[in-house]
Amino acid sequence: MTAWNDDPDAAPVPEGRLGRMLRLGGMTTGLMGDMAASGLRQMARGERPRLQQMLLTPQTAARVTRDLRKMRGAAMKMGQMLSMDPGVLLPPEMTTILAALRDEARHMPPAQLRDVLDSAWGPDWRRRFARFDVRPFAAASIGQVHRARTHDGRDLAIKVQYPGVRDSVDSDIDNIAALLRVSGMVPRGVDLSPMLEDARRQLHAEADYESEARNLSAFGHMLADSPDFVLPALHPDLSTPQVLAMSYVDSQPLDALLAAPQDQRDQTARRLIELVLRELFTFRTMQTDPNLANYRLDPATGRIVLLDFGAVTRFGPDLTQNFRQLLDAALGRDRMAIEAAMLRIGYIDATTLPRQRDLILEMFDLAMIPLRQRAPFDFGTSDLVTRLRDMGLALGRDRDLTHVPPAETMFLHRKIAGIYMVAARLKARVPVNRLVEVYRQANAAA
Repeated sequence: MTAWNDDPDAAPVPEGRLGRMLRLGGMTTGLMGDMAASGLRQMARGERPRLQQMLLTPQTAARVTRDLRKMRGAAMKMGQMLSMDPGVLLPPEMTTILAALRDEARHMPPAQLRDVLDSAWGPDWRRRFARFDVRPFAAASIGQVHRARTHDGRDLAIKVQYPGVRDSVDSDIDNIAALLRVSGMVPRGVDLSPMLEDARRQLHAEADYESEARNLSAFGHMLADSPDFVLPALHPDLSTPQVLAMSYVDSQPLDALLAAPQDQRDQTARRLIELVLRELFTFRTMQTDPNLANYRLDPATGRIVLLDFGAVTRFGPDLTQNFRQLLDAALGRDRMAIEAAMLRIGYIDATTLPRQRDLILEMFDLAMIPLRQRAPFDFGTSDLVTRLRDMGLALGRDRDLTHVPPAETMFLHRKIAGIYMVAARLKARVPVNRLVEVYRQANAAA
């Protein structure tokens, strides 16, 4: 049993709604102060203050990333989600700042960890273990993960939720929304309510480890016979609403493949892209947190290890069918059918101006290049992400844009963007067209 000494790298998690509200309120006040000081400095130089320059300062970046890392919970998770925005909701300067939140969070000190486990398992819980590593081997926005071994020989990964996180989801989101509004980061006409409500539901689910346990079991069942993937097994006897006990799967980061032969890197990316298609069109259930750390490699079998099923989005049959029709129309370059499908899904609506609609359709057409190309698409040399980002920024600068697409589409794009980045990191070449044709044919047969 590892000693419960103080850990200089740890930071206590703020507990209670009031404490977290005061901490976020202090961050908002500090951010506004930083912006005001920056604006005054610009005026002193005879310049007209600009929001982008006021936001993107070393002081602002340090304050936002430091405070949200200490907050953890829904506040940090919301920051991570917003960091994936391509410029439609937030200015690019702010998404640059928030991108730093994709790194690991600070872990809680041993005394706070002990209190959480005493509450979850009872004060004599240490008798169950032959070994329990106090220092976590991973720490994220909702919880941290510890290695442990039971007396009956089970090698486990124990995921422990930070205290107060589940009860503070609503207040954290409300305060982040207020921060976005007060700072002027979001155009006045944009209605964030639908996105915030779906984010609220998803974060409540992520903070519910009983729900994550069900998701883990569901994906384990759906992929039970897969030769490509392996998932940790759930251990219900040690799992609670605040603690998730899973088998420890020995694995390596996917970066271990960076020096691997081309065909091995291609195969890994192909498997992940196929999984996205199966999740959308077959399972209608998708893990929507494509953090690189959630995909690892089993060196003994070559299978991809899938981790973290807190963020799961489910698609209704009508929405899935609309995506099938959009895919079919896109591969057939039928603009009228594409526009009709995008209208049904909610990418555009009656308030979308013609210039906005044209740009959205142009972005979609560009995004379809990997799917239409007959030859394997080279993710390592493509500048597609940069071009799409620039177009997204142009769309976001249109202050008349008020329509926000449904949250399900944003979570889907988050997953697709994450897998694209994995494939690009592996410099993979994948025949994406052949993979998606399977689902196009299924649409034609339906």
